[in-house]
Amino acid sequence: MGITVLIIYSALMLIATLGFTRKADSAESFHVADRNVGTVASAFSIAATWIWAPSLFVSGQQAYVNGIPGFFWFLVPNVLCLIIFIPFAKKIRRLYPDGITLTGFMYNKYKSEKVKFAYSFQLGALAVLSTAVQLLAGSKVLEMLTGIAFWKLTIAMAAIAYSYSRFSGIRASIATDVVQLVIILLGVALILPMVSNKLGGIGTLISGFASITGNKTALFDTEGIKVFLSFGLPTTIGLLSGPFGDQCFWQRAFTINKKSLSKAFFFGATLFALVPIGMGSLGFLAAGSEFIADDPSMVNFELINRLLPSWVIVPFLFMMLSGLLSTVDSNLCAAASMTTDLKSGSTVEKSRLTMLLLLGIAIAIANIPGLTVTMLFLFYGTLRATTLLPTVLTLLDKKLSARGVYTGVFASLCLGLPIFAYGNLTNNAMYKTLGSLTSVLTSGIVALVLSRKEVPEND
Repeated sequence: MGITVLIIYSALMLIATLGFTRKADSAESFHVADRNVGTVASAFSIAATWIWAPSLFVSGQQAYVNGIPGFFWFLVPNVLCLIIFIPFAKKIRRLYPDGITLTGFMYNKYKSEKVKFAYSFQLGALAVLSTAVQLLAGSKVLEMLTGIAFWKLTIAMAAIAYSYSRFSGIRASIATDVVQLVIILLGVALILPMVSNKLGGIGTLISGFASITGNKTALFDTEGIKVFLSFGLPTTIGLLSGPFGDQCFWQRAFTINKKSLSKAFFFGATLFALVPIGMGSLGFLAAGSEFIADDPSMVNFELINRLLPSWVIVPFLFMMLSGLLSTVDSNLCAAASMTTDLKSGSTVEKSRLTMLLLLGIAIAIANIPGLTVTMLFLFYGTLRATTLLPTVLTLLDKKLSARGVYTGVFASLCLGLPIFAYGNLTNNAMYKTLGSLTSVLTSGIVALVLSRKEVPEND
């Protein structure tokens, strides 16, 4: 069944690409679709791109394991970050109307190769790790269903995303995003009522608000504070930093029709919210019915697999593939767009080779033994935070020097990420929190302090 689903899904995405886009023959078309994508398509694309592995799996896991506190600290920052991003997307479009990447904007502002390298490293690493987590999550479920080797499935999913992304770049990503989001929303509308009816409806859902342990009932009681410190705070920092440290969203800021920017991101945030609400509700239903999951990170899948007719797995797989690959193809386009920052310039063929390179590295990471979806999600969420404040301060017209910006970013990477990684590996809430705060604050503080000591300079 899994192979059949993969073949049908691949064919559907190719049909959407060939039916609604034309093959890109220039870098401008491949990367920013001539800057005229409308509100509705953009909103669907923004929502689908933000529906990554965590929104399909972690929302259900947090509802099941940590109840209302865990679900709240996943949902609310996820939605707010897209809304907070709006004025900054408008600002960069106004300041850099012919731009394609955040790296290009920062280089244009500071004329510094070191600033350019710092941003290229952060944005490139994020694209690789984000792609790896999608391949990890999707292949894990498909392996359980089909028995096909995990590593083969990571390659198959990567090949699907590349097959249509290479054709017309960002246009292909946006066209397939629309189809993918429709598939996800229809899947939620089908599966959630079926599970709810089987488990007793709204009463079971409400009783599940306290989690499977029954003691997670409030945001700021003793248990709620524990959830906030171990999951909520690092997640909030990572998510609020999300669009700011992700080329996927800066690329869309340059791609969307200027008049549609605000509406597209706001509508996209609203559409996105429907998905973690639906998948989180499955986690609450599992907790309220005292369902015991073998793997809490896959509680939604286990619930559907045990409770509903076997045919329901098919629409669930289509949902899962849509959520995961919508992010993978966006990452491919984001990485490809960064070839425009190379001194040798960008060509469509060079962009396609970059896509293949990213997929190769992501496949290798996804196959590292012992890695989990949540571990990778929290790690690259913290990575995004390292450029948050320098980017925001620059767009707010604060006087920063090139040396302040690149030193701040590298200091944040060197100090914050190791602390957070240690906290994540040892599941120590204090170190997770300290690592997240260090990552987001260090770059801004260092940039401001160094910039005050010198006249902003080019180097």
